[in-house]
Amino acid sequence: MQPPPDEARRDMAGDTQWSRPECQAWTGTLLLGTCLLYCARSSMPICTVSMSQDFGWNKKEAGIVLSSFFWGYCLTQVVGGHLGDRIGGEKVILLSASAWGSITAITPLLAHLSSAHLAFMTFSRILMGLLQGVYFPALTSLLSQKVRESERAFTYSIVGAGSQFGTLLTGAVGSLLLEWYGWQSIFYFSGGLTLLWVWYVYRYLLSEKDLILALGVLAQSRPVSRYSRVPWRRLFRKPAVWAAVISQLSAACSFFVLLSWLPTFFEETFPDAKGWIFNVVPWLVAIPASLFSGFLSDHLINQGYRAITVRKLMQGMGLGLSSVFALCLGHTSSFCESVVFASASIGLQTFNHSGISVNIQDLAPSCAGFLFGVANTAGALAGVVGVCLGGYLIETTGSWTCLFNFVAVISNLGLCTFLVFGQAQRVDLSSTHEDL
Repeated sequence: MQPPPDEARRDMAGDTQWSRPECQAWTGTLLLGTCLLYCARSSMPICTVSMSQDFGWNKKEAGIVLSSFFWGYCLTQVVGGHLGDRIGGEKVILLSASAWGSITAITPLLAHLSSAHLAFMTFSRILMGLLQGVYFPALTSLLSQKVRESERAFTYSIVGAGSQFGTLLTGAVGSLLLEWYGWQSIFYFSGGLTLLWVWYVYRYLLSEKDLILALGVLAQSRPVSRYSRVPWRRLFRKPAVWAAVISQLSAACSFFVLLSWLPTFFEETFPDAKGWIFNVVPWLVAIPASLFSGFLSDHLINQGYRAITVRKLMQGMGLGLSSVFALCLGHTSSFCESVVFASASIGLQTFNHSGISVNIQDLAPSCAGFLFGVANTAGALAGVVGVCLGGYLIETTGSWTCLFNFVAVISNLGLCTFLVFGQAQRVDLSSTHEDL
């Protein structure tokens, strides 16, 4: 028997914040979920060199495969955020994770279905992007509704640290699996762990009734909260919203370019170096950096500093200072220095979790998932262009310096825009309440 609409609204509205035990349980679970998301996402960059040797890809073709993830990723950002605002971000995350875990696990099979390896790998990466594109917008929606404002930066930085944990895990374990069992084992490993995580969430944190109710709401297209209508015109008339979108675009593009090309940079520039060092150390540094940025951000706000001042400080570190170390990568021939510079650049980029990612929740908590989806769509589109352009620059110039210069330019364009136009006041309210 279908529950009445009023009961559905009470069950599924995101107005009730988590208690402390619930917040701790979900924070740990989402940290692991983000970790596994990046395990699956970074499997291809780790395997690119080996797969290129097996299938005869050049840099441009490898760039097509690496960037194809973002072709799909940019298409489901807004959808994921809007669905998170409507039915609950945790349900969107669970449904998508079950699909992307399965796709990751069968990637080696897809690679050998025919001789058209490039086409099948490009297709699988597009599909992976479509499925993972809903994750962070749904996560942003979930945290904006369930976590207290004074704890959002630290909570988001903890969950966001899963991206570094995942890349670290794939770099460490993946390097060993690659050496011992071949590139196929990395996809089996990350896909299998994701499916185990899905089973745990379904078994212990969500009930079958929750999922059935969510699917029923989607099928009938009925609203479940007062936040289901997005104030489009009000949002996009605000310079602060555009500053947030452009800053997120820059942060995402810079991060995706480094994530995609750093393993190849180290393997080609320092062929005798151990893979586990350059695939592990930068992400090992990034984990405490992410946690520190969240702690520092909330601490400064609790000490009385204006929210926008803190957000701009975090972005200055996450985009400005990180780009300085990216530039240094193109002007050194020392392996140790390159690892240090890469670690510093990746570590400082985690400050974006406490800057622009939380600023989107400052601006529009009632539709944070939707707005983050718009911003991350822009970032994903930039990722498509950035990763492809990176491969083109490396192939045509024969130098990695152009790639790192490109990262620095993109980062600083986003930073300057946010410093000039960024704000932290709510813009999703009617004009009589905008200054609250």
